[in-house]
Amino acid sequence: MPRISNIIERFIKEMLEETENGIIEIGRNELAEQFGCAPSQINYVLTTRFTPYKGYYIESRRGGGGYIKIMKVGIEEDQGMGDLIINVIGDTITKNKAYHLIEGLMEENIISKREERLMKAAVGDTALASVTMGRNNLRADILKNMLLILIR
Repeated sequence: MPRISNIIERFIKEMLEETENGIIEIGRNELAEQFGCAPSQINYVLTTRFTPYKGYYIESRRGGGGYIKIMKVGIEEDQGMGDLIINVIGDTITKNKAYHLIEGLMEENIISKREERLMKAAVGDTALASVTMGRNNLRADILKNMLLILIR
């Protein structure tokens, strides 16, 4: 039996797929009620499964039941995505966050499985083993350059 987090994630992703613009607005409390869980469980799913590194942008509104707007950001559709990539990655990125971002590109069919493996190898700890200081800075630079080439 799938965990409640997986069920909630699948439900939200299906809702996003059904929209024309890739944007949904949901009530945190209503969603929690629907799945018979605490609103904090919804927060957990949103903060761990719908991150910018995985291609999602979330806006949260307090009051009125705690509505949340979730947007699926498609790189090929958005000219400003280069700026978003640079801002999301910033000057430094951990291996796990880099991998999540790369996996999100793969899930969206923006890159192939082979490209995913190559990108992960380039930013992985094995490739950067000789870097003792600033490893996450170098990882960010490598990843930004690869991603900016992909969207041009």
